[in-house]
Amino acid sequence: MKVIISGGGTGGHIYPAIAIANELKVLDPTTQILFVGAEGKMEMEKVPRAGYEIVGLPVVGIKREFTLANLAFPIKLGRSFLRAQQIVREFRPDAAVGVGGYASGPLLFAASLKGIPTLIQEQNSYAGLTNKALARWAERICVAYPGMDAFFPADKIKVTGNPVRSDIQFADQQIDAGRKLFGLETNRPTVLVIGGSQGARTLNESLEAGLHRFVDAGVQVVWQTGTAFIERARAAVAATGSPLIKAYDFIYEMDKAYAVADAVVSRAGALSVSELCLVGRPAILVPLPTAAEDHQTKNAMSLVDRHAALLVNDRTAREELVTAALALLANSAQRQQLSTEIKTLAKPNAAREIAEEVTKLIN
Repeated sequence: MKVIISGGGTGGHIYPAIAIANELKVLDPTTQILFVGAEGKMEMEKVPRAGYEIVGLPVVGIKREFTLANLAFPIKLGRSFLRAQQIVREFRPDAAVGVGGYASGPLLFAASLKGIPTLIQEQNSYAGLTNKALARWAERICVAYPGMDAFFPADKIKVTGNPVRSDIQFADQQIDAGRKLFGLETNRPTVLVIGGSQGARTLNESLEAGLHRFVDAGVQVVWQTGTAFIERARAAVAATGSPLIKAYDFIYEMDKAYAVADAVVSRAGALSVSELCLVGRPAILVPLPTAAEDHQTKNAMSLVDRHAALLVNDRTAREELVTAALALLANSAQRQQLSTEIKTLAKPNAAREIAEEVTKLIN
């Protein structure tokens, strides 16, 4: 069995793709998998780290507002489609999977033209442009949320939830290892702050302004900043003179990060929401307001409406976020309620279900 998996751009696309690949290998260890991503994007680094081969397309995204960069879009799209045709011709896959992101479009379209069955995995509660465009050619569309027939043909949809990294499922077994990894004390509460794979300015600036409040309260912070903010974060941490704050540009061992967290502050990307459900950690979500069709708010509200998470508005986060985090850490009953409710929304077998759908397309 030979499968191409295409897409990327952010961790929210890349890690579900890797989870699907891992499950395909579990179902059939002889499966050959090739990833196709966008040149210069983070998948070109993260996928090889996971042990898979990846090739890049010169594709770029198109801005919703007019920019000079948009003038190059049709040229790069055309070149990417020609390269995708070559990849499909040479690799000869039995199926192609698209997880969203720039590279999915050219690759899945090229595969469809060759009569190769395709599967789309849509992580969000609002379908992305690429996946909506590809839906007419896809044989199967795996989604995380009910009600996605507003975007896709109902007879093609299967609700699977979002696949997450397999190690996340065993986070509770990593508490001691996590404390050792991050240099944490056992008798202090810990908050984990994650702004997604690329960081989050609002979360970073809110935390930066309130670091002293965490230190004064004796709270430990594990803070993923993204690469653009890490030097500024390190300077802010140094200014506190406290060992309680740990700043990292990127955290690879997220199972250990979740394990040590008494509470989590996060954006509301699809992957983050799915992981939080699986690990059952009480969470404060700060949706990215510029996400397409405000889909992060929709993702967050799917939890908030079920009393499974708290929400802080991006616009007021600088004034409210640290206060909300400290209040949650101080309220054990609320943390327990949030943890109990969010666990009921977990989909631990999503990657396996999607991998099985891929094999059905082939067989």
